[in-house]
Amino acid sequence: MKLFGTKKPEDNPQEEPQEILDEKDIFSRIEERRRSEEGFGRFINHPIEVLTEKPENILIVTIPVAIIVFVIGLVIQVSNYGVYLALTTTGIDDYFLLAVLIASIPLAYLDLKYSMRMRNLNISLPNFFRDVAGMNESGMTLPNAIHVVSDGEYGHLTPHIKKLDAEMSWNIPFVDAIYQFGERIGTPLARRSVDLIAKASRAGGDVSEVLLAAANDSFEFINLETERHNNMMIYVIIVLISYMVFLFVIAVMTGTFLTTMAEAGAASSGSGASFGSAIDMDFYRRLFLHASVIQAFFSGLVAGQMGEGSAVAGLKYSVVMVIIGWAAFRLFI
Repeated sequence: MKLFGTKKPEDNPQEEPQEILDEKDIFSRIEERRRSEEGFGRFINHPIEVLTEKPENILIVTIPVAIIVFVIGLVIQVSNYGVYLALTTTGIDDYFLLAVLIASIPLAYLDLKYSMRMRNLNISLPNFFRDVAGMNESGMTLPNAIHVVSDGEYGHLTPHIKKLDAEMSWNIPFVDAIYQFGERIGTPLARRSVDLIAKASRAGGDVSEVLLAAANDSFEFINLETERHNNMMIYVIIVLISYMVFLFVIAVMTGTFLTTMAEAGAASSGSGASFGSAIDMDFYRRLFLHASVIQAFFSGLVAGQMGEGSAVAGLKYSVVMVIIGWAAFRLFI
């Protein structure tokens, strides 16, 4: 029996129940939040975090800024001296070097900071695994051992340990939690150690022994990396000294040989001879400046590849040598 004044959902198909509307609103908000945390939306909402997340991300800002600075400098030079003189004088070189430094210095700094952070994480891993294994052997359960260890100080690894402790307190299985722990750290050593621990745990092995094995493996890996870095540092020093010798040779050649040749040419031009009269000292100084800057930049990249296994890590050497070369030509040569 249908009562007057009542209304069922099927009586008006255009209207939806409030529960469905609320569910659609929730899903739309979730989708909006997901879009804001990915891609360009994440960059708009968290620009600093995105730019500093990986060293190369800073190029999103520095390369456009460097191009703008160079274009402004080029316009200033052309408006003051004309197109020909602007391209043949050293003023445009200064703007170009400034643009290169604007693009290189932030990347070099963030890469140095990132590599130091990764090294700190790797160094802390053996201590963490060893401490957890020791407490687990003393009778503590694995979640309790991780909870106790999370109150310790492990440098940059501490926040990741606290998050691992929180996940295990939410009854997330140890294998899943330790895999997520390794992915958050992101270093090859952490992923390898976590994979070893997880597979051994799934196979039913003693977790304490596995943790100790992972700790010893991580410790040996760090020792090998440190030994390699120390052994290759001599080659980095050789690259830096070679560049200084290169600058010294250019300074001697410019200050003695070419100057003497130019003076002899100028003196002989009065008697009708043309010996050395075509020597343009400004041209040769600019040519040597270009050679020294190219030598400095790529020598730094080679030093980084040999010493630290990454050409980007050599940008800090490139920046230092480029500045030294530019200052030498502007002040002494």
